[in-house]
Amino acid sequence: MDTRRMERLGIDTSVIGMGCWQIGADWGDVAEAEAMATLHAAADAGVTFFDTADVYGDGRSEKLVGRLRRERPAGSVFVATKMGRRANPHVAAEYNLDNLRAWNDRSRQNLGMDTLDLVQLHCPPSSVFATESTYDALDTMVAEGRMRAYGVSVERCDEALAAIARPNVASVQIILNAFRLKPLEEVLPAAAEAGVGIIARVPLASGLLSGRYCTDTEFAADDHRSFNREGEAFDKGETFSGVHYGVGVEAAQEFSRLAPEGVTPAQFALRWVVDTPGVSVAIPGARNPEQARANAAAGSLPSASAEQRDAVARLYDRRIREHVHASW
Repeated sequence: MDTRRMERLGIDTSVIGMGCWQIGADWGDVAEAEAMATLHAAADAGVTFFDTADVYGDGRSEKLVGRLRRERPAGSVFVATKMGRRANPHVAAEYNLDNLRAWNDRSRQNLGMDTLDLVQLHCPPSSVFATESTYDALDTMVAEGRMRAYGVSVERCDEALAAIARPNVASVQIILNAFRLKPLEEVLPAAAEAGVGIIARVPLASGLLSGRYCTDTEFAADDHRSFNREGEAFDKGETFSGVHYGVGVEAAQEFSRLAPEGVTPAQFALRWVVDTPGVSVAIPGARNPEQARANAAAGSLPSASAEQRDAVARLYDRRIREHVHASW
């Protein structure tokens, strides 16, 4: 597994991490035994970076990741969690020190950690990124020993740029994949210059880039790929990267043909992400050990060639750009 330095965090991370939303909720049912087997399979394959959130299964994902951490050798599991989506109503005023502390306490309990490795604001309203008191509160919490560092998870590129400009933001988590190229224009260069880590989420476009789906594929009723295609539950961009499903399926079929022999489309998509300058770690999800191992294998593949990257860019321009580039 290749590794990469996250300067402001002061860690070396596996270039392939694991996003733990799938083992929490909103992707269909994953039994606890299967979830733990999946987490351990990822760690056995060299994954060191595990991303979760307090709202994934109302704390279920955090508890499972905390258990993984206790069952693995000390220092081998880096945990990034998120807070803020418990706000009700989900407005900027809710992101105050008292609420941040309360959410943080809940995560510390779920994970079984006195001091959390990394805590990210979880896609708050845009105005939160421009509010001085937000960063004052987060700095206070670091000083209190609640967490070693903080970052942000964003929907929009302008939100990412606002956060990168802050001196103590260690990381920015943003949707980045072959069907979401806008962050390459300004966000990744700015992050690289500032030493801010980039955590690429939804790197497989909710599974589209695996090439396994067709227009008739059905998803479980409790899977966000069924109930959030038009943003009914949360930001539309979180599901299939905001691409209309039919458009995405056709483009994914073409994308699959770009994968080198012996490399699955999903592995090619992940390798494409981690080869993008400025990316620290990609965090695909997994529902079973086989998926976790296949994802991790992308971290030791040869880099995508310049010709392959050009082909991805042309595919994006022809099929995807008009649907997503002006948004987010």
